[in-house]
Amino acid sequence: MPKAVIALGSNMGDRAAALDAARAAIAALPGTRVLRASVRYDTAPVEVPEQFAEQRFLNSALLIETALAPYDLLAALQAIETRAGRVRSIRNAPRPIDLDIILYEGVTSDDPALTLPHPRALRRAFVLLPLADLGITPSHIRANVIPG
Repeated sequence: MPKAVIALGSNMGDRAAALDAARAAIAALPGTRVLRASVRYDTAPVEVPEQFAEQRFLNSALLIETALAPYDLLAALQAIETRAGRVRSIRNAPRPIDLDIILYEGVTSDDPALTLPHPRALRRAFVLLPLADLGITPSHIRANVIPG
């Protein structure tokens, strides 16, 4: 089964509970298994509207195996976000959960709906720190490779 790397973030409500619920929901996806999880990092928001600049994030990452194709995985992650109460109104507004596919083994995509590897992952410490816990370096992201 292909492997994928998912970044998780929350900056509303009980952030730790939101990450736990998202992890459980991802693990429950058809044909999906969580292989490893990073620790959680409390981080400052990046590229958010000024009125939300004080709302810190809790971030983590998961390495998964999944039978879901990339777009099916994306749809499943967006459904998890919606069930958690995420509303997509203002770009980078506060959200109970944010789930991003960073890498999907063997897949490169320039589609604006799903760009792989994630186009901003290398510029975001809140993504790179949790990925390092999974043994994934910037070199892996640039090469679009999931080690081990």
